[in-house]
Amino acid sequence: MNAFGRISRFFPPATWLADYRSAWLRPDAIAGITLAAYAIPVSLAYATLAGLPPQIGIYGYMLGGIGYALLGSSRQLAVGPTSAISLMIAATVGALAGGDAAKYGEIASLAACAVALLCLISWLFKLSVLVRLVSDSILVGFKAGAGLTIIMSQLPSLFGVAGGGHNFFDRAIKLSGQLGDTKPLVLAIGAIALLLLLLGERRLPGKPVGLTIMALSIVFATLLGLASLGVPVTGTIPEGLPAIGIPRFGLLEPDELFPLAAGCVLLAYIEGVSAARSFAAKHGYALDVRQEFLGLGAANLVAAFGHGYPVAGGLSQSAVNDNAGARTPLALVICSATLALCLLFFTGLLTNLPKAVLAAIVFAAVYRLVDVRALLRMWHVSRIDFYAAAIALVSVLLLGILQGVLLAAIASIVLLLARASRPNVAFLGRLPGSGRYSDNARHEGVEPLVGVIAFRPEASLLYINAETIREAVLDALLRSVDIKLVICDLSASPYIDLAGAGMLRDLYDELASRHIAFCIVGAHAQLRDLLRAEGLAEKTDSGDWLRSLDSVLGDAQPNDARGTV
Repeated sequence: MNAFGRISRFFPPATWLADYRSAWLRPDAIAGITLAAYAIPVSLAYATLAGLPPQIGIYGYMLGGIGYALLGSSRQLAVGPTSAISLMIAATVGALAGGDAAKYGEIASLAACAVALLCLISWLFKLSVLVRLVSDSILVGFKAGAGLTIIMSQLPSLFGVAGGGHNFFDRAIKLSGQLGDTKPLVLAIGAIALLLLLLGERRLPGKPVGLTIMALSIVFATLLGLASLGVPVTGTIPEGLPAIGIPRFGLLEPDELFPLAAGCVLLAYIEGVSAARSFAAKHGYALDVRQEFLGLGAANLVAAFGHGYPVAGGLSQSAVNDNAGARTPLALVICSATLALCLLFFTGLLTNLPKAVLAAIVFAAVYRLVDVRALLRMWHVSRIDFYAAAIALVSVLLLGILQGVLLAAIASIVLLLARASRPNVAFLGRLPGSGRYSDNARHEGVEPLVGVIAFRPEASLLYINAETIREAVLDALLRSVDIKLVICDLSASPYIDLAGAGMLRDLYDELASRHIAFCIVGAHAQLRDLLRAEGLAEKTDSGDWLRSLDSVLGDAQPNDARGTV
């Protein structure tokens, strides 16, 4: 690899800037301004959801976008605060800060710095493989739980009541007890804003509907004096760019900080890479999933230095960026410049923004996380996937976002091991008129093998499934009569470990005690090496290991027992 190749591998702008065309500047500029128009209302709403001052959300979009543009490999991914991470910050940092607002903001920034450190560690150790262990079914359940939790957290603002509670059910109980205190004017404002947002999403896709509704609500709130009528508003938002500084370390012990950071990394990486892959496939370029750790880490490091909180790439904002015509990450830089201008000159316009409108914006942004169709499809197609999704959903509702995502990750790994521990063991019969064999349980009309049991484990032979396979063979032996030969077809087993080889050795000994021959066929190269090392060459004919099932049966059975070829 030449010097330019090495630089571009770790610094993606070296590649896309070298190939940049002047014709791309206009669509990148339009995309950047459009993304900023989308980001302003959403970032204000998410910062409020996180329990932070509204301008912190804008800092996250402005600084996170610059950081990702420097080291991220996606050309359309947009980075900023997300709903799930915002709620995770609100649920976790509040308890750690002990009611101190200044400490709350410092811990949130420190969490972003910790996310950057974990991303660097993940990049160094190539941990993108481990993150992929979280299954899609787990993500469906987690997103549904997160969506319901976020919606429940915003309903008090829509009804104009205090709310409260530690999890979904606690919040629901407290909200039901406060419904008698509902402020009709606040509810009307929130309901109208939500209705307009949903209509705009359907009728005007890709347009800055959220920004328009936010602007109209500010105008009406100012003209009608809604703040004096008891409608909560954002209040004064400081003008100017964020002060750059290193987060104050020592606020928390590592065992308090890093579970939060690990949950943020898991959420951010999975959601970001999923979105980035879809856009890379759409536009025909390669996405470096390992490099995404550096892009995510750079985004969070820059956000932390600007007193922001953890950020991530998300599908909704990236779709806005892509639909507006973004060709390169320069769109993120233009978005950041636009947001900087807004912070310098236009924050005074946001003073009378009703908080009910921000709650409606969050509601409209997250309700699609509850994918009922996907859950119903899993129920009909794969119950085990449905149960995995249900575990993730319920854990988020009961335990919260942070504990929920960590439990969901553990559940995904346990589910993977559970599936691997119960592989299908196909007991084979002959397909009439052919030299091919198939699973007796899946195909009707297969010819039974006389005096022979032939089985094919349809998975690698590992310590977690070896005993299951052995028990399946012995059960089949109990149901059969006059068995003289048992054949193990390893053609569908790509790998075997010591426990798997030991199981085959034990099976040979068990069959030998019953005066039944044992034969292994279809073993690949790695399998043959381990079988030989475990002494199975002395117990079985290693010459058969390379043969097919049909050729071995041809020697073992007369033609009338095999059927006509």
